[in-house]
Amino acid sequence: MACSLETGKNRRLKQAKEEAQAEIEQYRLQREKEFKAKEAAALGSHGSCTTEVEKETQEKMSVIQQNFQRNREVVLSQLLSLVCDIKPEIHVNYRING
Repeated sequence: MACSLETGKNRRLKQAKEEAQAEIEQYRLQREKEFKAKEAAALGSHGSCTTEVEKETQEKMSVIQQNFQRNREVVLSQLLSLVCDIKPEIHVNYRING
């Protein structure tokens, strides 16, 4: 008889533990859902700011690309002329007498 009481007690403890785990999981899911809702509400205004910043960035990148395409040939020709057209000169700080 003592054995059946222990088995029943163990069964009830196991069942209570499972029920507690289920309640904990349900509570955790509820709190997580509330957190996600608050997070979405807080980031809602932030999301529009992000979109606006992204739009401004794309506009600025477009202007930079246009300037690059427009000035590319001029800059390349200036660089090539500076590199290829060598004019040997004595530096102003050079001393002839040593």
